[in-house]
Amino acid sequence: MKPALTKSSIRAALASTAILCVTMGVAHAQAPTLSQTVLMSGLEGPWDMAFLDDGTMFFTEKCRGLSVRLPSGDVKPLLGMVRSSGFDNIAYDLFCEGQAGMMGVAVDPDFASNRRIYVMSTSSLTAPASNRVMRLEVSEGLDAVSNRTDIVADIPFKPRSSAHPFGGPGAHNGGRVRFNPGDGFLYVTTGDTHNGVVPQSPTLMGGKVLRIDTDGNAAAGNGAPDGFDARIFTYGHRNVQGIAFRPGDNRAVVAEHGPWHSDEITALVPGGNGGWDPRPGMGGRPDCPDNYCGYSPNQMEGMDPGERAAFMPMTDLNSFPDAMPPAWNNNRLSQGTGSAAFLQGEQWGDWNGRMVVGIMGIGFGGTPVGQRIDLIDLAEDGLSVNDVSEMPLPMEPGRFRSVVLGPDGNLYAAMDEGEIYQIVPN
Repeated sequence: MKPALTKSSIRAALASTAILCVTMGVAHAQAPTLSQTVLMSGLEGPWDMAFLDDGTMFFTEKCRGLSVRLPSGDVKPLLGMVRSSGFDNIAYDLFCEGQAGMMGVAVDPDFASNRRIYVMSTSSLTAPASNRVMRLEVSEGLDAVSNRTDIVADIPFKPRSSAHPFGGPGAHNGGRVRFNPGDGFLYVTTGDTHNGVVPQSPTLMGGKVLRIDTDGNAAAGNGAPDGFDARIFTYGHRNVQGIAFRPGDNRAVVAEHGPWHSDEITALVPGGNGGWDPRPGMGGRPDCPDNYCGYSPNQMEGMDPGERAAFMPMTDLNSFPDAMPPAWNNNRLSQGTGSAAFLQGEQWGDWNGRMVVGIMGIGFGGTPVGQRIDLIDLAEDGLSVNDVSEMPLPMEPGRFRSVVLGPDGNLYAAMDEGEIYQIVPN
């Protein structure tokens, strides 16, 4: 693990970030050419994917449930949600609303012996509802799941509408689950649920990255401050939906949605604060709608992103000088950075080792929609980027909800529009 950040290193990172306003470029000369295959189509909001070594793919659809695609191409439904059809096994407490529903999926590193997978979903088991990480066991025939165990049951869910953009129930819900191949622990990303007190709270699990074992217990060395829940690895986040682990040192790097400005890529440190604090009264801000300043000022109107960032910073280093600085802030734009993975293998040429970030595209106040996959060359210290370029897509762009590197070394991309693509470097 990297040592804790110092104030001087943070100031240096800010200086480099300010200077480095990366312009989207063309791919490098030694980059591969890409081809694509539509692996699946006609899905209902595919949210995430996780693979076995033979290419078997577990996938989630936000309002339907969990299914598996076999290497033969056959698809088997495994666990449905309330009001979903086509599933023999229904969990009637699982539901979708707004951004909430069945989200991240991950395969246990010891799947060959324990048959376990992990899914994050919204549940009505506890009022008003919560997000849960469920451990499931998959049958030998890959046609059923059983022995559900909810290893995390207290991740907040937004139960009612508020006076904010995208202000309906289920907003800012997080939802990604990933195993770190270096330490073997499960990382869980959560959102602030449009609640001003949540991100900096020591006890509420929203606006956090959790680091736990397969029973839901806190991993050793999480480093959260005294008084914090021991499961918390980092806190002070807005809505993390992308997390990946850098090849070589397995450092966790997150992609996070910005508030009409400054989508962020951040390399995490144990116990680190992401610096997001949308409470009224912080940073000289007055009262805000429903006690949440996350879109202020002029939250329903466009304005210069830099001015908005000065008023409501994504990473507030004035209030939290030791907060983790972002390596990249999407040139101060908010376009929906929702997923992340690292490319690995010689077949990727100059892109080998680069982080790929799926951008869903949110046009607001004159901001370009920007649906794309970005290639990010993260600096060794994680405090800046050496280069950012746009992947030349072999298909039409869309809302890239999930990007995952498959066991075959190819990139898989799921779009909200209903497709899962296999992207092959040539």
